[in-house]
Amino acid sequence: MLFITICILAAGIGMGLGVLGPGIAMGNAIKGALDGTSRNPGVYKQLLTTMMIGLAMIESLAIYVLVICMIILYANPYKDVALELAKTVVK
Repeated sequence: MLFITICILAAGIGMGLGVLGPGIAMGNAIKGALDGTSRNPGVYKQLLTTMMIGLAMIESLAIYVLVICMIILYANPYKDVALELAKTVVK
């Protein structure tokens, strides 16, 4: 049971820390695009396209973190080993 609890905590903390960087980066990207648009409204379409591509790349980092957290929670290869060890210790 301790192993499962540690996995849940690790996934939660990992997800929280893993989306912190992309969240800040997305805010900075949007801020930069808005600053550029306010300085030169004529390049709005080019800035919007570039910003959307950049946001998709940044968001992929958060998705990778989500995938790793799902692996830790649901497809952990060590889960069965830890549960077997726990059963032998309890006996």
